[in-house]
Amino acid sequence: MKGRSFKMVYIVLMFVFAMPLFAAARDIAPVVSVDWLEKNLNDPNLVIVDIRKVEEYKEGNIPNSVNVFYGTWAVKKNGLDNELPDDDDLFDAIASAGITAGSRVVLVGFTESVTDLVNLTRVAWTLIYAGIKNVAILDGGYNKWEEAKKPISTTTVKTKTKTYQGKVNKAIFAPKAYVLNKIGKATFVDARVPDFFFGVSKSSLVAREGHIKGAASLPAAWIFTKEGTFKSKEELEEMAAGIVGKDLSKEIIAYCDTGRLCTGWWFVLREILGYKDVRSYDGSSQEYAKDPNAPMIKYRWCD
Repeated sequence: MKGRSFKMVYIVLMFVFAMPLFAAARDIAPVVSVDWLEKNLNDPNLVIVDIRKVEEYKEGNIPNSVNVFYGTWAVKKNGLDNELPDDDDLFDAIASAGITAGSRVVLVGFTESVTDLVNLTRVAWTLIYAGIKNVAILDGGYNKWEEAKKPISTTTVKTKTKTYQGKVNKAIFAPKAYVLNKIGKATFVDARVPDFFFGVSKSSLVAREGHIKGAASLPAAWIFTKEGTFKSKEELEEMAAGIVGKDLSKEIIAYCDTGRLCTGWWFVLREILGYKDVRSYDGSSQEYAKDPNAPMIKYRWCD
């Protein structure tokens, strides 16, 4: 009897300690279709966040969506573009959008350019960093919604501000010191255009040409179709495997020029394909290349 009692206590304890793992699981797909969103418009736990400019939102929006412009979620700070807001400001923005820790959030924006598309993944990364587990992107964005002749509103939704006190997820964030320490240890993914990676040209925001030593080129533009939707999971899986391999437990750090493009591959690798340890370097090349001692490689595809 004693052995049986001990076994029962062990099982109960294992269940209790496993509960947070179950609670943290997604209950919304990372990418949702316009049909899915239309069917769930009246879900009281769903918050649709439109990240377009306010004048664009007012011209036409998805019913029940709230407008919180992209610049709220990625700010200029310490001379760097597309930085995370301070935690207090970030939590205030989440609360003002009516989002709680248990909300299912769907992000909506234009999908006419790669910048439009990675704006959505950048906001998704920011919200997940802030502790929101269930964040999805509307596949094809507002363009697809309009093209499919789904219902459109011109009403500006005013939400009731919630209280949000989250816990930031540092495991998806890579500061510069961490990046420098991981050269030669982690797998680096450069999400910029190949010319920037190779070093024949660069963004005006970046001090030096080239890429972080040991990085591999995997441009964010390759994630999406010409119609502004995500490519199939199978195709994304094949692309990713060719660069980072199939080991879902390996550490991967994605970067770009200012920390926006790289969230495209961060979102695909972690949220869609299930890689467990993926970080995004917020400061990216804009911060990294300012340091003359930070190793950068030019005119080579492989280091």
